[in-house]
Amino acid sequence: MKRLLSLFSLRTTIILTLSLMTSACGFHLRGDYLLPEELHEISLSTFDQYSDLTRNVQKQLRMNGIRQVAPTALTPSLNLISESIGERTLSLYQNSRAAEKELTYNVKYSVLIPNHDIKTYTTTVNRNYLDNPLTALAKSVERDMIEDEMRTQASEQILRQMARLKADDAATDTTDTTDTTDTTDSITNEDATETTITTTENTQ
Repeated sequence: MKRLLSLFSLRTTIILTLSLMTSACGFHLRGDYLLPEELHEISLSTFDQYSDLTRNVQKQLRMNGIRQVAPTALTPSLNLISESIGERTLSLYQNSRAAEKELTYNVKYSVLIPNHDIKTYTTTVNRNYLDNPLTALAKSVERDMIEDEMRTQASEQILRQMARLKADDAATDTTDTTDTTDTTDSITNEDATETTITTTENTQ
């Protein structure tokens, strides 16, 4: 019993220490991401306020405790600039019909934190899927579901990139700011396929 109490006390001490350290550094755990304190509220602008992407991003903001507010000179802002989706054939059946395709979904957006330079990013989500011509209707439904998942994954990546903002600022203090900053994450889907998500900072 004493051993269990000792372990519990040690665990509690570690958690409190980590919490104090992150708070002192200006970061707070919101949802699944360690976001800069400046991002406890944000103004959101978008190319289409009714798009699925916009709804996904708004959901991610709510899940991570970030309030959406009206824009002001002192308020951080997230601007969804554009989205696009394309595909390419990776392999063919013997009858030259497409067998495996790769979908590519791109989102361009910018983040501005007061007293910092505006940063513009492009997040790219790549995913492969099998295209069986004998099940065209089922594949059409599956394709729609895959595209929805890719939008959700892109929205989650936008939050991850926002969580990296302070680290990126620190890195640019010691590196050439003309270089692009790339980050890549991989996700294993329920059907055992893999989605690759890459975010590139667009520099001038």
